[in-house]
Amino acid sequence: MSDARFEDGRDAPLNLGAQDAEDLAVIAALTQDAVFPVADMTFARSRNRFALLLNRFRWEDAGTTTPERVRAVLAFENVRAVATSGLERDDTDQVLSLLSVEFQPDAEPGGHVILTLAGDGAIRLDVEALEARLRDVTRPYAAPSGKTPRHPD
Repeated sequence: MSDARFEDGRDAPLNLGAQDAEDLAVIAALTQDAVFPVADMTFARSRNRFALLLNRFRWEDAGTTTPERVRAVLAFENVRAVATSGLERDDTDQVLSLLSVEFQPDAEPGGHVILTLAGDGAIRLDVEALEARLRDVTRPYAAPSGKTPRHPD
């Protein structure tokens, strides 16, 4: 019998949590270039929960396989309010592209989560405390473009 090797492992869906800005930076890196229609974003005010159903590019496997995406839920708890800029919330077919996710602390432990979108759009979440979760909910699939997202310098 021999020791297990890294290569013997299998891909597993992501299920990550964040309770501080450093943790959120990991989730931000993994959700960069995720796309979603406006219809797949929801704020459950009574539960203080904001969630997005994303088509996430699998950055963790970039360059090792055919470019892939996976459906994932990005959810934030303790949300008091949601504000948007640069997007039409009534246009449910509008597809948005997530560029970054940041936490801006305010009165401890609260602050604002800023989701920056391509095309000068943004979503701001007013949170009592940072609590986020990223969870893959489908099997990976080949990226329709067949390409890895790129950002010109």
